[in-house]
Amino acid sequence: MAETIKLAPKTLKPLRTVDERLMSYNVEMAEVTGGTFWKEYTPGQIDGTETFPPIKNLVEDMRNLMQVYPPIDLYDEKLRELTRQLGPAWVRVSGTWATKTYYDFDGTGVTPPGYQNRLTKEQWIGVLDFCKAVGAKLLISVANCNGLHKAEEPWNPSEAEKIFSLSRDYGVPIDAAEFMNEPNMLGPSGGPDGYTVEQFARDQDAFFAWVRANYPECLCVGPCNTGNTGMGPQDDSVVGRGMGDLLGNVASCEDLMAGTKEKLDVYSYHYYNGCSERLASLIPASHWDVSRATDEDYLDVAARCVRDNLAARDRFCPGGQMWVTESGDAGGGGDTWASTYLDVFRTLNELAEFATLTDGVIFHNTLASSDYGFLAREVFDPRPNYFAVLLWNRLMGQTVYASGEPLRKGARVFCHSRKDGKEGKVYMILNNSTTDPTTVELPVDAVRYTLSADSLRAPVMKLNGRELTLTGETGLPDLSGEAQPAGTLTLAPATITFLVV
Repeated sequence: MAETIKLAPKTLKPLRTVDERLMSYNVEMAEVTGGTFWKEYTPGQIDGTETFPPIKNLVEDMRNLMQVYPPIDLYDEKLRELTRQLGPAWVRVSGTWATKTYYDFDGTGVTPPGYQNRLTKEQWIGVLDFCKAVGAKLLISVANCNGLHKAEEPWNPSEAEKIFSLSRDYGVPIDAAEFMNEPNMLGPSGGPDGYTVEQFARDQDAFFAWVRANYPECLCVGPCNTGNTGMGPQDDSVVGRGMGDLLGNVASCEDLMAGTKEKLDVYSYHYYNGCSERLASLIPASHWDVSRATDEDYLDVAARCVRDNLAARDRFCPGGQMWVTESGDAGGGGDTWASTYLDVFRTLNELAEFATLTDGVIFHNTLASSDYGFLAREVFDPRPNYFAVLLWNRLMGQTVYASGEPLRKGARVFCHSRKDGKEGKVYMILNNSTTDPTTVELPVDAVRYTLSADSLRAPVMKLNGRELTLTGETGLPDLSGEAQPAGTLTLAPATITFLVV
């Protein structure tokens, strides 16, 4: 059913001020060192003409789901320039790969027993140079595997000291740290054999105490859990539903944090809307069909995950920010439509819902890897999500207002201050109906920016009817808006519109 929206910008009440680095991103440790990551979908799978073949056993089929990639070139000027355009952000270098990575800063060329991967000094300096070049702050997680210590032995800082001291001495200190990636999936997350939640709590305390004693400016962030309630298309009352069925040993946030003594500076969790098509045949309860990717219950997952984690934040990090240190449309490398216009609805809705409910940072997974990357791997061509968050960062200011409109299909309305600092406001309106237009009663003149595409699964997005593609190697397209006079405005189905008033 078509909806009507009545905008009243002068009467809105402010809710909060959000972090200027709200939209941040991951550069996985597997990208930095080179290594195994999710195999790219085929063009037919991306445009929906080819289905993804079901798998029967994750262990047996994993080799067909993954492939080995070379290290990312963090000195590539196209990558750097397009990343700079996004504005202030955090870069997170982590992932399960990081938990099992040895820091070979002496150049031995050897990966000691108990580690699976090796990070060179040159590769890490590449990360530091990249952060410096794009104006980013740096969040990492550290090694915590059989090569460093056995489960019954306390964690020790021998490896952490290497990476922290090198970063400090190079002039790009580590600004924040999580202890390990997704520790509630105890075995698959790369910890020592037989690792328990009690041992994790012991070791996270040891790590944070060491950080505070030696690098007091570094924020202690955690517990970096995943598999939260509220994810997936079914009523999810069991922690880690789907993933728990698949992995067999998934702990809750409360399990991880029970008995910990070192306080968190920032509470962190991971959010994906469900599991990808790669894993759908194994955990169907956590997978959303593409036909539901603009539905209200699908878009509501982001807010449900925020609310599910707010109580834990208030308990374990009262008064602190809440960070989503990995976020994307689907765990397991993203769905087939993650690189298309269709995922823009989820991305922008997540930013808006998160900003409405709390203050913190969202780390998109990833900047330039796999199908959910803002930029295509190696060639670094922008995907629709890149231009969507670029517009968000250029238009949406840090003050969040109650929009005055209830969220509903065809009329998901959000409002912020203007990013340019001028008096006024910016509305973002998602018409997530694929069939009905939405009518807006606009009381004042505005500047309009409308996102659309030729099809929902199009790889190229349009702004006010203009295709958003680079001009030359790094030149951005025309991102200007169009004058919109006061009066009645009709928003076409499956469009997203920013109105600067």
